[in-house]
Amino acid sequence: MSTGMITAYGGFCLIVFFIINRIALRSKDNDKKIDQVKETVQSEEINQLVQSEEIEKKPTPAQASEQQSFSVGKVLTVLLLGMFVSILNQTLINVALPKLMADFNVTTSTAQWLSTGFMLVNGILIPVSAYLVETFTYRKLFIFSMIAFTIGSIICAISGNFPIMMVGRVVQAVGAGILMPLGMNIFMTIFPPEKRGAAMGLMGIAMILAPAIGPTITGYVVQDYSWHFIFYGMAVIGVIAILLANAWFHISRKRSFPTLDIWGVLSSSIGFGSLLYGFSEAGNKGWDSTEVVLSLVIAGISLSLFVWRELTAKQPLINLRVFKFFSFSYTLLINLIVTTALYGGMILLPLYLQNIRGFTPIEAGLLLLPGSLIMGALGPLTGKLFDKYGIRPLAIFGLLIMTFTTYEFTKLSIDTPYLKIMFFYTLRSFGMSFIMMPIMTAGLNNLPVKMISHGTATQNTLRQVAGSVGTAILVTIMTTQTTNHMADFSNEVTSTNPFIMDWVHHAGAQIASAGGLTPSQGGALAVTSLYAQASKLASINGINDAFIFATALSCIALVLSVFMRSTKNRKFAQPQAKNQNKQSSETIAS
Repeated sequence: MSTGMITAYGGFCLIVFFIINRIALRSKDNDKKIDQVKETVQSEEINQLVQSEEIEKKPTPAQASEQQSFSVGKVLTVLLLGMFVSILNQTLINVALPKLMADFNVTTSTAQWLSTGFMLVNGILIPVSAYLVETFTYRKLFIFSMIAFTIGSIICAISGNFPIMMVGRVVQAVGAGILMPLGMNIFMTIFPPEKRGAAMGLMGIAMILAPAIGPTITGYVVQDYSWHFIFYGMAVIGVIAILLANAWFHISRKRSFPTLDIWGVLSSSIGFGSLLYGFSEAGNKGWDSTEVVLSLVIAGISLSLFVWRELTAKQPLINLRVFKFFSFSYTLLINLIVTTALYGGMILLPLYLQNIRGFTPIEAGLLLLPGSLIMGALGPLTGKLFDKYGIRPLAIFGLLIMTFTTYEFTKLSIDTPYLKIMFFYTLRSFGMSFIMMPIMTAGLNNLPVKMISHGTATQNTLRQVAGSVGTAILVTIMTTQTTNHMADFSNEVTSTNPFIMDWVHHAGAQIASAGGLTPSQGGALAVTSLYAQASKLASINGINDAFIFATALSCIALVLSVFMRSTKNRKFAQPQAKNQNKQSSETIAS
């Protein structure tokens, strides 16, 4: 693929992205007058309420100064930039994985720790986010997370072996693990329930545009330069975000200063870490190995202790009573199933395209580009549809598409057309755009304001763990089934199989004649070629088996979505009208 074609293709995808966004914005402008009237009425009611109530606690001069400098636009700009580079970092590694495997001389099961390990540290740190949000200011948390992310990027950039690279990924994850729940807390604080669908759609642009351009950028850099430049680039963006945050990121609120639940931190860290380690090592050592079984037993005990601790502690790390809200729990269950299938598929396709089919890294990245751009472009539109129609019709529609397209990936072969793979991946991404952000918003909308930070932490923790475990499971299925299929091929390639022996003799004679070799040398090369082809077929069948598992997960989520409650946000807001004015006045006071 020439540089001109690559440039033209990327430009075309970006044009489509901005056209779709423009259509969504125009639709938004048509409703602007109605929204302005509603906002004016609500503002007058809130002002009357604030004037009629006596506010005993007045803000300090420092808080008043901070409130005066508060700008929603500037805060969101800095926040989206930080979230963009954090998610970009999470998706860059997939396309670069085959190159890193070769440079560091590690297996697929080991290399995937660069992805699953990153998500695991996120999952371990996110439970602490509820405590951090109530203890430190948004500004301090954001700057700290970006500093950690930038330092981790620099470590990755200068790494010369796998252990140092893994250390850099862990440091990056420390920053990202704080940043993601922090961003969702800020969005849920700034915007009222009836506006959160569209607001989360705006956040979805950053969350989905990063995976859109990430694989393409990675492919271009890895192919023509060095993967080290990827992490140098993220470090530069991190420094820019830190400078902008220092100047713009000013937002104040009331904090409760809870006590850190040390035992909760320890039990969750050991539990989630052991769980992922057990699933990841199953691909190398087998499910019945002592190490894998022991890891899963430790995980079960630690996570049980974590649940008991959080339910009995006076100030829990995560308030698990959020699960008492049925709609939150139900949507979270579907979200976890979808995430498990999604993340695993994102790592399997680049391996198939590069390691088996021989496509270049940039061709693998470009294949993923249109689908991710569509997800980013449809973010605001699906947010508005969610505000208007609720979650159930969107989830059913999206999961129908996701199930069908995931099933199509169970039919990969040695010569599946490139454009066919692109089409189904793009269609799959189109369906995913109706699921990811709307279902997260639907769950959080059913929680009281005081529970949102805990709901956000719970949601993000379990999603990261589900993504990590999903990746580990699908990679384990791929490697295990690849070994099984290769064993089946080896059993067929025996001296007693007349068809195989005839092929070896015929191919060996041709190779010997063409290369001036002896018949025995030609036969040996023919057998080597046969095993290389069998290895490719075994790997493809292993990937197909992994996608069969992902399809089954998608079917389960689809069935569950049919029974989902579909309460529209505007109707949801009416029964809580008494509390809404109180919440709005608290937002103004903060």
